[in-house]
Amino acid sequence: MARPDLTARLQAQRALRDAQGRRRPRRTVTRRDGVRLEVDGRWLTGFCSNDYLGLAQQFSVVNALQDAAAREGAGAGASHLVCGHHALHDALEREVAEWLGYPRALLFGSGFTANLAVQQALLGEENDVCVQDKLNHASLLDATRLAGARLRRYPHLDAEGAMRQLKHAPDGAAMLATDGVFSMDGDIAPLRALSLVARLQQALFYVDDAHGVGVLGDGRGAVATAGLGVDDVPLQLVTLGKALGGSGALVLGREDLIEHLAETARPYIYTTAMAPALAASALEAVRLARRDHWRRAKLTDLIALFRSEARRHGLDLMASETPIQPLLCGDDHTAMAMSQALEQAGWLVGAIRPPTVPEGKARLRVTLSALHTTERVRGLVEAIAVARDRVAFAARSAAAVVTGAGLSDRVVPHAY
Repeated sequence: MARPDLTARLQAQRALRDAQGRRRPRRTVTRRDGVRLEVDGRWLTGFCSNDYLGLAQQFSVVNALQDAAAREGAGAGASHLVCGHHALHDALEREVAEWLGYPRALLFGSGFTANLAVQQALLGEENDVCVQDKLNHASLLDATRLAGARLRRYPHLDAEGAMRQLKHAPDGAAMLATDGVFSMDGDIAPLRALSLVARLQQALFYVDDAHGVGVLGDGRGAVATAGLGVDDVPLQLVTLGKALGGSGALVLGREDLIEHLAETARPYIYTTAMAPALAASALEAVRLARRDHWRRAKLTDLIALFRSEARRHGLDLMASETPIQPLLCGDDHTAMAMSQALEQAGWLVGAIRPPTVPEGKARLRVTLSALHTTERVRGLVEAIAVARDRVAFAARSAAAVVTGAGLSDRVVPHAY
């Protein structure tokens, strides 16, 4: 029997995406100035980045990167366990661990590889299971499959559902994993209830707080804001690429767990360490995030303003009090049409479609930054309302044309 032709398969999959309107073209940003971006020769005001605290271009963060690169070079030269672990890596790990109240931290090149490292190092024996929220980030879900563990999913934010799934998988080692803040919905996991479930079911509780640290509470994220610590959440992930404005991630946890990851996690062992200069810039960003409470205060005010203005214009808000403010559009076409209309008006807002979100839940994913102004937030909401009305009018007009064409095609009998 002939093998499947991979080229033919790819062509069929691409044709299906074309038919569904789900191709994902990559946009190139030529220049960036705060929340302003030059794309395809036009300057747009962006409401789609994860730079929540406005640290990605902050001058002292950039200076730290440049100074360290001048001293230490462009790369680490080796993996962490050979000779690539630099004093700047160590300083960053210690600073973040101390900030969040954990014994130890381990630095990774990305959140995706960090989530894979955790599950590959801790799960994978027969009957091991990872129970996850249905809307967890793809990196958590894919990590379970790649680790060879069983994946069991519970309804979104449903701690009782998590309990049921753990009870139905009693034989192997278990991990309960959740996002702290959900990246497409902006809502926050019920961490206290989930922590209790994990304790009762003897499961290790792991929280990916990529979108919470730097933003929630005093900046220490969803775990600390819920009043939990290392005894309740033995492992948590902190990304450097969201509120902290850089790239990379750290896993924080108990001493024994972090030591095990450092010695056995393949995504940590078999890759070149992050450039020391990136660690230096991340370290400066962490110190600013700890010190500059005004950034979170301003962000909180902007979130409240956005939601108030959106309600005033009748926009379909979701239940989020974080910088992630999704606006439901329903079908893919409406989301894309609104995003394109906004871009024509000078705003850059991403349209999120399946499979990133469930079918029928396409949306505009608005994200706010401390760099935004009240004027820009008000201007965006007004532009979204105009785009909504224009897209709705165009849809009604198209439907009317189709209906009219259908009526004109009917055969009308003569009256004798």
